[in-house]
Amino acid sequence: MNIPFTKMSGSGNDFVIVDNREGVVADDIKRDFVKKVCTPKSSVGADGVIFVENSDKADYKWDFYNNDGSSAEMCGNGGRCVARYAVEKGFAPEKHSFDTVAGIISAEVDGPMVKVKLTAPFDRKNGLQVGFNGQEYKVDSINTGVPHAIVFFDNVEEEDVKTIGHNIRFHDVFAPAGTNVNLVQKKEGSALKVRTYERGVEDETLACGTGCVASALMAAARFEIQSPVAVETRGGEILKVHIENGNGGEPDVYLEGLTKITFEGHIVEL
Repeated sequence: MNIPFTKMSGSGNDFVIVDNREGVVADDIKRDFVKKVCTPKSSVGADGVIFVENSDKADYKWDFYNNDGSSAEMCGNGGRCVARYAVEKGFAPEKHSFDTVAGIISAEVDGPMVKVKLTAPFDRKNGLQVGFNGQEYKVDSINTGVPHAIVFFDNVEEEDVKTIGHNIRFHDVFAPAGTNVNLVQKKEGSALKVRTYERGVEDETLACGTGCVASALMAAARFEIQSPVAVETRGGEILKVHIENGNGGEPDVYLEGLTKITFEGHIVEL
């Protein structure tokens, strides 16, 4: 085994990216490969793995997996990272598109700054009643490529993200697929603070791009805040969510922020 990889970070979400256009990792071993590679201390460690593959619909296709080996339709920060990766490796121009399970994603890369247009949000729901451990929560939800639940709090730093996130993620209201869970705090102006419990990771992560977009969409409707929305992530970075009028229905949404190439190497043993 000698598989080249690039480790990248987008707002604290870290990903292992493998150029799989020549099939260096077979489909039938991907899930086991992902779980082993994402394990910290014994391997590279990451929130997920992105396999870059050939596409007849866009410049390339990705096959994305969470660190537990489960596949996901979309990941906003992963999307920003893979877009920069494609430009750095020379097989896509600065403005390009890539194919995901959620649909075609368009990207604009300006060095480390990357802006992606996500697929149209859908399945918006407001005021769902979700109860557990004797507590009742009013939960909004929307799908921004993957499903997200949004709960507003006065101060997200005072909340137990793992407990709240776990119980909402597995609640009957969101069965059978479950949901990602975002705890959201309104700040001054068009600013939010968001903490996210991610499905598949089963814990709080330092950032979640599609979660930031979902939070911005629901906050914009609730508080009538203006685009772009500045979203402070758990890792401390600010992501910008641009909300623009679409052709009726849900708006067009864009996620913008910095990416980082942390290191490159070869996986020689799992």
